[in-house]
Amino acid sequence: MNYELGRKLVTAATSRAKADYGRQICVAVCDQFGFLTAFVRMDDAPVRSIALAQQKAYTATRMGVSTAAFLARLRSEDIPIGYFCDPLLTALPGGALLTDTTGRVIGAIGVSGLTPAQDQEIADAGTETLSRYQQTVR
Repeated sequence: MNYELGRKLVTAATSRAKADYGRQICVAVCDQFGFLTAFVRMDDAPVRSIALAQQKAYTATRMGVSTAAFLARLRSEDIPIGYFCDPLLTALPGGALLTDTTGRVIGAIGVSGLTPAQDQEIADAGTETLSRYQQTVR
């Protein structure tokens, strides 16, 4: 993950939120360790979404799955999130894992400001942006 890719992911996510929902969001992109690479809070996006977007991206990298999948696991196994001993984890949908062409985790994107399902939809679309980017740098 690098700044250029992070910026492209942020731009694609904010454009989609405006086009599809006419709403403002926060978008966070982090590297494979969960450290912030790029972030934006659109004008008038909810303040609470600043931390949520970052925690969604962080959680995806730490758990190795989308936050929607993490929530499903917590529910199916009846596991409290506190068992993971990491106060930065969140099970709110809106975080998606990003992998390179070999399947290696390179980071994650977190989206917050819409409904959880809409946040997840926009985060998942980040994989399409990543795929287009990877084709241009080959």
